[in-house]
Amino acid sequence: FPVQSKWKHFSYHGSSFRRLNVTFASRCKATNKISVEDNIVIRRSADYHPPIWDYDYVQSLRNDFVQDESYKERSSKLKEDVRMMFENVVDPLEKLELIDTIQRLGLSYHFGDEIKKTLKNISIDRSSNVASNKDNLYATALEFRLLRQHGYKVNQDVFACFMDEVGDIKASHNQDCKGLLNLYEASYHLLEGETILENARKLAAKLLKQCLKENNDHQYLWMLVEHALVLPLHWRMPRLEARWFIDVYEKKKDKNPIILELAILDYNIVQSMHQDDLRYASTWWKELGLGKTMSFARDRLMENFLWSVGMINTPQDGKGRRIQTKVNALITVIDDVYDVYGTLDELELFTDVVERWDINEIQKLPNYMKICYHALYNSVNEMAFDTLKEQGIDVLPFLKKVWTNLCKSYLLEAKWYYIGYTPTLREYIDNAWISISGSVMLGHSYLATDLITEEGLHHIQQYYPDMIYWSSIIVRLADDLGTS
Repeated sequence: FPVQSKWKHFSYHGSSFRRLNVTFASRCKATNKISVEDNIVIRRSADYHPPIWDYDYVQSLRNDFVQDESYKERSSKLKEDVRMMFENVVDPLEKLELIDTIQRLGLSYHFGDEIKKTLKNISIDRSSNVASNKDNLYATALEFRLLRQHGYKVNQDVFACFMDEVGDIKASHNQDCKGLLNLYEASYHLLEGETILENARKLAAKLLKQCLKENNDHQYLWMLVEHALVLPLHWRMPRLEARWFIDVYEKKKDKNPIILELAILDYNIVQSMHQDDLRYASTWWKELGLGKTMSFARDRLMENFLWSVGMINTPQDGKGRRIQTKVNALITVIDDVYDVYGTLDELELFTDVVERWDINEIQKLPNYMKICYHALYNSVNEMAFDTLKEQGIDVLPFLKKVWTNLCKSYLLEAKWYYIGYTPTLREYIDNAWISISGSVMLGHSYLATDLITEEGLHHIQQYYPDMIYWSSIIVRLADDLGTS
């Protein structure tokens, strides 16, 4: 809350500003005073707590599921059994349920071909499949959700037969908790302007809450409903969802023991690979030294690693996870340099040095920024070198550009803070979608693949694809809501 305020006129780099000085009670407080040519530099501090994950403890995290060949052999046998299920199941609804279960248990990366083939056949033969049953809300909603999830065009009108004349869900379906749950989950795959699904979501949520109050006899279904109302499946992180669903599926009366055993075994095997990646990242972070030398910044390697696992969880993509963890950790520290510690003059120097990407320019910077820039410069150059060596494409110009754009967006926010300027919504959004760092993270994710092309790289550099822009907007708004 503002404590006091007054207008002040001043100039900055030749430009005149009229600034409203407002003193706020803030979580960032001045803690360090440094004398520079008889001037006192007051630096802020966010009082970030130290990490709770000790290096030695992280290095001790391991299990034997990768080293023990018996686990791998058992996993291979179970996967073949599940593939036979795809061949043997005839009923379309049972096929959809099989796909849904496999996806929620985190096993879909093993059965990509089988899932694609099954859904393609269902999409082609929709006139004779489960959705042709106009009374089966559950089957219609499950089919709609899975087809939409995998990119098939399905009209929202398939739900019209379940609505009455005024647009409400027909009374005959009010107690169909299973059908309502799947309708609710399906509604999160709507497209702009699909009013049937928009309305269905609200109605289904209301009826599901009533189901929770009146019917708790079916524990498995009750847990799914409660879980969905907290956060829909489409918005959840698949890896965390798999861990939760393993425990829930185990309570299902008609569970498939083969699929359950495979899910538990596979989860532990993948977790072992993730632990290898974490130990690698922990060693890299310790050797880099930013956690200790940049004591004002967040030392959050574990959190940044978990973010990477959320983005890239499949075991074969360890390279991408390791790159993404490094990128996330660097972003976190640099964000705190701009947001908390650096003076405006220092931040302008740092931004200029990043844009020039010349190690000889480092002498302009104060010592703490030299360390930070060295870490960024060496890490990004190493990633670019690895890509050049492995794929023959020079990605350094692209990486320099995305990091420069990020630092420029941080700098603009710092200028707004120092001059007391409140941007318009449009000004804020035009900068904030970059400062959330989505373009840097997704850009590096692209470089971690084996599918880099000169054409694709050029397209990303010249025109940020809508996928990057809108993904960044979503993360930015969610982040702002979470910290408001």
